[in-house]
Amino acid sequence: MKLNKLTPNFAVQDIRKTVSYYQDILGLKVLMAVPEDKSSIDSELDENKTYIYALMGLDNVELMFQRSDSIIEDIPPLKEFEQGASVSFYMEVEDIDSLYQAIRSKTDFVVDLKTAWYGMQEFYIRDCNGYILGFAENKSE
Repeated sequence: MKLNKLTPNFAVQDIRKTVSYYQDILGLKVLMAVPEDKSSIDSELDENKTYIYALMGLDNVELMFQRSDSIIEDIPPLKEFEQGASVSFYMEVEDIDSLYQAIRSKTDFVVDLKTAWYGMQEFYIRDCNGYILGFAENKSE
């Protein structure tokens, strides 16, 4: 077996709000979006459409966002779990200090910038859906 890629799919209430958050706070780009009627695959959000899915990315990171009712339709056992589940998403970045300064006043920090006991400089934020995102850089290299 060979694993090629991991792309988490976040259950969210509002695709447009989520896309806006990830564009404004982290600079991710919309790679594709699916409207509620599933009539097309769009490369950007159309203000006249309601969306059930968006794939966003930046550099080597891609994240999927799917409206809660839609993801439960696709994967029924997910109805048993609450949004913002007990998982965090940990991403290694370059120039963590610049990222920290750029988003410091724009989002909810749950762990401020610090050096962890294992040597990584890191911080954690809570996104607009309650998910915890960690950002880290190995400063000892």
